[in-house]
Amino acid sequence: MSIMKEFKEFAVKGNVVDMATGIIIGAAFGKIVSSVVNDVLMPPLGLALGRVDFKDLKIVIQKAGPEVAEVAVNYGMFIQTMIDFTIVAFCIFLLIKGINRLKRKEEAAPAAPATPPPPTKEEVLLTEIRDLLKKK
Repeated sequence: MSIMKEFKEFAVKGNVVDMATGIIIGAAFGKIVSSVVNDVLMPPLGLALGRVDFKDLKIVIQKAGPEVAEVAVNYGMFIQTMIDFTIVAFCIFLLIKGINRLKRKEEAAPAAPATPPPPTKEEVLLTEIRDLLKKK
């Protein structure tokens, strides 16, 4: 069995092992996407927006004191998380779209109905004899 055919069967199966594998790969993929967003996309975007680091954006409700911790709404972390989610969701959308395309191709190409092989010379001769006998 070819690698591509085996991979195609693996990708379109719906059993628990495949789902668990997908979750593990998805978690690792999420880390990769987070790194791309945090380390590649956000620094130039922050620089273009005036040297802003989104993670540092917050609204301070209560400043830190000697015995009091700072209380703040960290909306920058929320923006960062939303960007991560959007990129991951888009990549998963593309992956599912590709898998669905493979499924549609499988469904669209049903097995051709088996046509009987042409009759042998003996069968043709026997058919002719039968037809002649019927006429008499």
